[in-house]
Amino acid sequence: MTARGRPAGFVMDDSHRVKIQNSNILTALIKHVEGRQEMTASQVSAGLGLLKKVLPDLSAVTVSGDNENPLLAIIERRIVKAGD
Repeated sequence: MTARGRPAGFVMDDSHRVKIQNSNILTALIKHVEGRQEMTASQVSAGLGLLKKVLPDLSAVTVSGDNENPLLAIIERRIVKAGD
């Protein structure tokens, strides 16, 4: 039979602890949406705010061209006098 669990001397680093805390926030919000856990509006707002800080924003946009119409990035710098 193979050994189970963590090896002796295993120390959980901070990234593991953060992942567990984040999953607890998400679990609480899901339970609230499903009606299994009561939360105040302030708790929901705080939970959503924390999730926005740790979960990636999945609304990424890809801009691409093709062989006939390649994309061209133009960076323009203008030097102006202060107050203009």
